[in-house]
Amino acid sequence: MMNRKKVYIIHGYGASPTNHWFPWLSETLSEKEISADILKMPTPLAPKVNEWLDYLSENAVINSNTFFVAHSLGCISLLKYLHQSGLKTQIGGIVLVSGFLKSLPILPEIDEFVQEQPDYNQIIQIAKKRAVIAAKDDNIVPFSYSKELSDKIQADFYAVEKGGHFLDTEGFITLPIVHDILSRMIEDTI
Repeated sequence: MMNRKKVYIIHGYGASPTNHWFPWLSETLSEKEISADILKMPTPLAPKVNEWLDYLSENAVINSNTFFVAHSLGCISLLKYLHQSGLKTQIGGIVLVSGFLKSLPILPEIDEFVQEQPDYNQIIQIAKKRAVIAAKDDNIVPFSYSKELSDKIQADFYAVEKGGHFLDTEGFITLPIVHDILSRMIEDTI
């Protein structure tokens, strides 16, 4: 079907497709007959920006029915990928969870991901619908970093009082807010 919605889920640093709330989200979307792929980003414990961008380029098919959900390092990777893709058409939307645009004090090893910033206006043009979700008590990505990301891409911002970094080790094997926001985005494009 040409108009079938496709969701790509992009994990972050040190994660895999089986971590956190990613399997739950994929399964929940599949139950609604929405195709969802959790991408297995290369070398997640020693990520390299070019490897991640190449992987996205090789594994994501982009069109107006494409939606992305990204977590943490996956967010800036997605934005950089969209920026460099040279897309002329719009995608359905993006949901960014615990995203950031600048160096994280506790993870200097991923600084290369934020050295060159994407063109935010281009991101706004490419992604019709944009949302950023952040927890006020995130101890990996400061809440203010996610808020700044939201402001730069003019996204709807969803602040969660207690959620940390939304990791399975913090009890997050489901994340209904992501499902709800994504479902609204998808319904608005039908």
